[in-house]
Amino acid sequence: MKDPEQQKTLYKYYVEPQVVSDLTRKTLVLVLAGGVGSRLKNLTKWRAKPAVPFGAKYRIIDFALSNCINSGMRRIGVLTQYKSHSLIRHLQRAWSFMRPEIGEFVEIIPAQQRLRQEWYQGTADAIYQNMDIIYRHNPEYVLILGGDHIYTMDYSKMLRRHVESGADLTVGCIEVPREEASAFGVMSVDADFEIVRFTEKPADPEPIPNKPDLALASMGIYIFSMGYLAEALLEDAEDETSEHDFGKNIIPTAIENAKAVAYPFLDDEGKPAYWRDVGSLYSYWKANIELCDIEPELNLYRRDWPIWTYQSQSPPAKFAFDDEGRRGMAVDSLVAGGCIVSGALVRHSVIGFNTTIETGSHIEDSVILPKVSIGKNCTIKRTIIDKGTLIPDGFEVGVDLEKDRQRFLVTDEGIVLVTPGQMGQRLHFERE
Repeated sequence: MKDPEQQKTLYKYYVEPQVVSDLTRKTLVLVLAGGVGSRLKNLTKWRAKPAVPFGAKYRIIDFALSNCINSGMRRIGVLTQYKSHSLIRHLQRAWSFMRPEIGEFVEIIPAQQRLRQEWYQGTADAIYQNMDIIYRHNPEYVLILGGDHIYTMDYSKMLRRHVESGADLTVGCIEVPREEASAFGVMSVDADFEIVRFTEKPADPEPIPNKPDLALASMGIYIFSMGYLAEALLEDAEDETSEHDFGKNIIPTAIENAKAVAYPFLDDEGKPAYWRDVGSLYSYWKANIELCDIEPELNLYRRDWPIWTYQSQSPPAKFAFDDEGRRGMAVDSLVAGGCIVSGALVRHSVIGFNTTIETGSHIEDSVILPKVSIGKNCTIKRTIIDKGTLIPDGFEVGVDLEKDRQRFLVTDEGIVLVTPGQMGQRLHFERE
């Protein structure tokens, strides 16, 4: 491994705009957005994980797509499969501003059983089944992303590194604590950051040399040279023993017969940059709540790196009443447009758009998704409330976890999930 200063020098690129433009125009982005996201439990019972709301006004997929636009990569296909209606509707509303007549697009690519009467059998199979679409766009490079992580990243720097290194495959990676690394693909690299070993979700993750408490984890971000991608996918498709997965099959094979390079995701100081896998209820809650910090690691207010999304035509947030014991206020919180906090207290929480909170209610350390209605004199602590839930007067949750477990899903960390189905609302009544 190179020392930190060498890493910083090697991977911090300040690229000439015209050079970036030439490379990015030759790149096709494919966003894998068809996963089940089962660890988010009832939040993904009726929607795809990339469509889950985040940060009061966004959807999870908005971060990957915004990174593409801000990086100058504007030829994008989004592969959908699992319960994709709300995701497709969001993409149509939020991402239809692209100009296809000048080669820009966000194209929805649903699972179509194009080659056989089966759905996608793995991440690699999802790409393989759409090779005819990829060929139609004639890219020299293909950037493959997951649509279910929260981060801001300039992909053009990774692309430049891929081209300059002469790699067939470049894998985006980040340092994570070893105890958490079992949830990821873990790699080992040599002095030039070529990957020498890759293990998908190992029970005992291999540490980084000289950093025994850390492991180098895959971010699920891959750049392929087109020729190698086509060859690797065809070979994998013909292998009946393969699980047709990038982490389990494509990358290990590339290490043996091609040049596979790791690209550490670093900030401007050469340290691991912000990246969150919000795959569990606790990590989802935590990533949202971290936005309430005075100086959060994820800065949503950067004018040079906007996060694009669908903007509903909502009025400004309103805080009503200023009487003792009946004061509408929010402290250390994010409150989206269209919200009315009427004589209630919101503390260290994220409140999604068009939510109403009535007199006497106290919301703390909670993530309230859009269009929730909270009645009078409610107490809500360390809770996630799903979109559109109606909370009656006097409702209490997050205070007595044993009582909550009888009705709602409660994580090991004590985070409660409340959904419309659990409240007996809407068409689908959910039984825990």
